[in-house]
Amino acid sequence: MTIRTILVDDEKLAIQGLQLRLEPFDDVEIIDTCANGREAIRKIKTEKPDLVFLDIQMPGFDGFSVVKGVMDIEPPLFVFVTAYEEHAIRAFEANAVNYLMKPVDEQKLADTIERVRQRLAEKKSAEDAEQLLDVLNEIAPERAADFVETTIAASESADRFEKLINVKDRGQIFRVEVDTIEHIEAAGDYMIISTGDNSLVLRETMKDLERRLDPRKFQRVHRSTIVNLDLVRQVRPHTNGECFLVLESGAEVKVSRSYRDVVARFVH
Repeated sequence: MTIRTILVDDEKLAIQGLQLRLEPFDDVEIIDTCANGREAIRKIKTEKPDLVFLDIQMPGFDGFSVVKGVMDIEPPLFVFVTAYEEHAIRAFEANAVNYLMKPVDEQKLADTIERVRQRLAEKKSAEDAEQLLDVLNEIAPERAADFVETTIAASESADRFEKLINVKDRGQIFRVEVDTIEHIEAAGDYMIISTGDNSLVLRETMKDLERRLDPRKFQRVHRSTIVNLDLVRQVRPHTNGECFLVLESGAEVKVSRSYRDVVARFVH
């Protein structure tokens, strides 16, 4: 699938640099470039791109004004590109796919394009489901209702849980992919999120964080510990009905007796 892309920046050299960095990605097609926010809004509404790389600091309409200016249509995916790190939090609040600092790092750009591909694939799956429903309504309306119920249930179950969590730690903003989280430990009103190769501190209660995570993957195994069940590699029995879960990174997490039922799914 071709990712139709518009680049927006008031600096010509910045656009040229980004064009060069995007050349290795065969599925990215740059259909237009814009030098200011007003032009960007007009082109986005006319061209209806899949993706927009958007500079934040521009005279007149800045990047955030552009996002607001296209909310009356189905907006494209946005990646903010800027030299000013203090805009990071607002970029995340605007639901950007990612936030890139100038000069753009090639590896971070590659990670961003992969996220874009995933987001567009999810959108395509939803469109395919709608087309199938249209066909069912025409040829088998009695089956269409069943399809709608199944689709809605699956969608609600998957979509209401976070796929990315933004963590402000040590003065920086980290975007953590939920699937990479191995376990989470509570420390008062703070959560220590461990991804196997990194640990970050999030100011949030265990109860609130649990609401954001898919319970089919993330389960409490101790009063103060949540584990990603998909990353459990071994169950090691311990004394008094307790046991340890060995995770993908080699880390071990104790399962208290009160949560023994969680382990049952691994041994049956």
